[in-house]
Amino acid sequence: MPEKIILLVEDNPDDVLLTRRALQKNNILNQLVVARDGVEALDYLLCRGEHQHRDQSTQPQVILLDLKLPRLDGLEVLRTIRSSPGTKLLPVVILTSSDEEQDRLETYSLGANSYIRKPVDFQQFMEAIHQLGLYWLVLNQTPPTTGG
Repeated sequence: MPEKIILLVEDNPDDVLLTRRALQKNNILNQLVVARDGVEALDYLLCRGEHQHRDQSTQPQVILLDLKLPRLDGLEVLRTIRSSPGTKLLPVVILTSSDEEQDRLETYSLGANSYIRKPVDFQQFMEAIHQLGLYWLVLNQTPPTTGG
């Protein structure tokens, strides 16, 4: 069984470090692939650019997507993920500091699977990552692959 990859789409290095640390402290040892902007995330998912030789049949088990990203924001990334045959069924969890009702409405309208507001407190963030890992990497059953 292939390793369950987590794709973290996050431009803030402190949040990347915090997420990596929370995953490790919760014994979530899955491979973490980090994309620092929306273009890099789509290049990884769609096997373009520097990721053109990546095996597209090996997709992340879950995508943790921030909304406020350089070059291409999280809403556009989500819109592209949902419109592409090879990625449209991938679980996408919005992991953001935004508490805006409009952001929640728009992301769910575009097909987000979950919306988690990043807790400010590290212990709360640790618990959120623990629950996220338990659900999306252990309990959740993904749809069968359709071959593209």
